[in-house]
Amino acid sequence: MNGHAVGGKDGLRAVADLGGGTNQIGGRLYNERLILSLIRRGGSLSKAAVARLTGLSAQTVSVIISGLEADGLLLRHSPQRGRVGQPSVPLSLDPEGAFSLGMKLGRRSSDLILMDFTGVVRASLRETYAYPTPERLRAFVDRGCRILASRLSAAQADRIRGLGLAAPFELWSWQPELGAPDPVADAWRDFDIPAAVQEICPWPVHYCNDATAACAAELAFGHHQHVADFLYFFVGSFLGGGIVLNGKLFQGHSGNAGAVGSLPVGDGGQRLIRTASLYVLERELAERGLDPQLLWRSDDWSGLGETLDQWIERSAGSLAVACVAGLAVIDFQAVVIDGAFPEAVRSRLTDAVRERFLRQDRQGLTEAAVIPGSIGPNARAIGAASLPLLAGFSRDPDVLFKERGRAQAAGPSPMATDMDKRTR
Repeated sequence: MNGHAVGGKDGLRAVADLGGGTNQIGGRLYNERLILSLIRRGGSLSKAAVARLTGLSAQTVSVIISGLEADGLLLRHSPQRGRVGQPSVPLSLDPEGAFSLGMKLGRRSSDLILMDFTGVVRASLRETYAYPTPERLRAFVDRGCRILASRLSAAQADRIRGLGLAAPFELWSWQPELGAPDPVADAWRDFDIPAAVQEICPWPVHYCNDATAACAAELAFGHHQHVADFLYFFVGSFLGGGIVLNGKLFQGHSGNAGAVGSLPVGDGGQRLIRTASLYVLERELAERGLDPQLLWRSDDWSGLGETLDQWIERSAGSLAVACVAGLAVIDFQAVVIDGAFPEAVRSRLTDAVRERFLRQDRQGLTEAAVIPGSIGPNARAIGAASLPLLAGFSRDPDVLFKERGRAQAAGPSPMATDMDKRTR
């Protein structure tokens, strides 16, 4: 999918609450990352706008931006004339400033993408299977990294920051639902996924849970950046999710916050993962003599007919109950629903969840919007691809996903040397 943009331009109002700055000494790197985040969110900003949004002095902003331009991270556009005073010069992120690879290891398919500094997917590869094996993982990483790197020039390849890897925790679990043989499930139990990938990959490897990565992609690149608190559902082979609070991805002390699949939603404590996951639809298609591989190999689900209709209705009912349960704990502004399905299916499921949610007894709860996600099937891989950029361009490991709080003052720092290390 060359040239697939996952970002959006929301203007100054969307970036105005990302934090301010002071002019004390000691926080230059933080300010650099905050300025990059502001410009990414705004699409393009002038130095005057950056100074206004951060509260930093015009001189401090000018010095930092000049350094970022010199390091190839920002582009200067033609002056905008026709106003009183000096013409405004918009600045935007340079797509060539850095590249990253992102991989989603799934229970039915694996995806590997090449993403530029602005969040545009330059190229992607996909592999489908009945179930994953360690050997298949190694082969896909080895082949895929070489193929995607070959799409870049030598100068561009030098700016690859790393590979982000998103995979389910405990990949060996849920074996009966997957239909994987016992030896395959056992092979994953003691298999160190990030270490195995690092042996093959020539760049640093960053690892996180797949549903968490999808939630991070929505937060960093989605179209709902005005929503500071949301509960996130991602419907894949097995449903997962995430939590965003105060514009920051909340992962919990073990990294497993937002494990929404474990929510009880039916009689007898039936869990959400057993009612609203795609493996349920897959099984029902097979029982009706239809090819379940269509779910992983096609973007057109229009031929699934009544089977898909019934799955959407049942899933919507369970998800509506889960929405109420989530809102009883935290008064989220919104519930975001995305998944590994075509956009038309996402729209239908979101509408059905909203309709069922409004029928629930919500007395005592704050109202929340039920809205569709904006990334889609590539959310896990895109979130994974964000990890190397997060590690390479953020002093605070949460800056790219959090993007709030006060900037710290810019003092003397070896910016050129430091940035050179992170862009090569």
